[in-house]
Amino acid sequence: MTIRDVAARAGVSPATVSRVFSQPEAVAPDTRQRVLAAAEELRYAPNPVARSLARRRTGNLGIVVPDIVNSFSAVVIKAVQQEARREEYALFVAASDEVADDEERWARALAPQVDGLLLMSPLSSDTFLLDLAATVPVVVTNRQLDGIPAVLTETAPATGHAVEHLHALGHRNLVYLHGPNGYSDSRRVVGLQAACTRLGLDPVLLGPFPARFSSGVRAADLVLAAGATAVVAFNDDIAAGLLNRFADRGVRVPDDVSVVGHDDTALAEMVTPRLTTVHIPAAATGATATQLLIQHIRGANGAARRCELSSELIVRRSTGPALVPAG
Repeated sequence: MTIRDVAARAGVSPATVSRVFSQPEAVAPDTRQRVLAAAEELRYAPNPVARSLARRRTGNLGIVVPDIVNSFSAVVIKAVQQEARREEYALFVAASDEVADDEERWARALAPQVDGLLLMSPLSSDTFLLDLAATVPVVVTNRQLDGIPAVLTETAPATGHAVEHLHALGHRNLVYLHGPNGYSDSRRVVGLQAACTRLGLDPVLLGPFPARFSSGVRAADLVLAAGATAVVAFNDDIAAGLLNRFADRGVRVPDDVSVVGHDDTALAEMVTPRLTTVHIPAAATGATATQLLIQHIRGANGAARRCELSSELIVRRSTGPALVPAG
């Protein structure tokens, strides 16, 4: 039996079932009783070990990230650790390597050992996340799911600004390199396609690719084969891989191809040429998510259920001067 089975039997949403087990005081008594009756009838119960540990407090928080060596993940983890230390929590860290099954395995393993879990851009199913949230307080980043607190970064406007910037420089043949499927990639695509429609551009979309340096190396040849003069990558790691492969092939950036990344990690300042990128507030993401999680653990009345952060385009050398004279 899953949380969705209980929800169907009780005539409520899965998020309500999750709240009955994680924050029963937040649910109306008659609804709570109906859910508990349905759970008993179906013999459904969240993991009792995780529930008991959550009640007595462990003094630990957990975070599962897609890739522990990713530049963006590293900044988020550091910010989470700083907030956790300030609140006298220890932090357990695990990485899923962008595999949903591994993400679920780590989340199950950590749940009995922590007071709350932070999942960064999770790939797991809605059902799994709601079941998990019924056993331990959970906060996610860049994933929208009713009943689970979230920190979201809206990148669509800034990605659109990147397209407008490239168009103003004379670029008409544009490629976008998808990252892993999910909220972050979908918002980038929304911004890119909206700007392209306004400007009369027909972008080539390639991928999805893992959010890694090696993906950019692999994608570079595809970008050149598409005849692109500009490429927007899902993140800075992929963009750095592009720069590496372009250099090997004697392709000049930005003279032959302009490159834009996302995240604005330290990597963007280290590569040559320095990378034009969409700044995403990694440290603020980690800090805000941790604060939200601690509020959730403490059952704070009126605690925010969703926080939205903004992003902005940072222009550097990798997009270079105009391809054609102005006017």
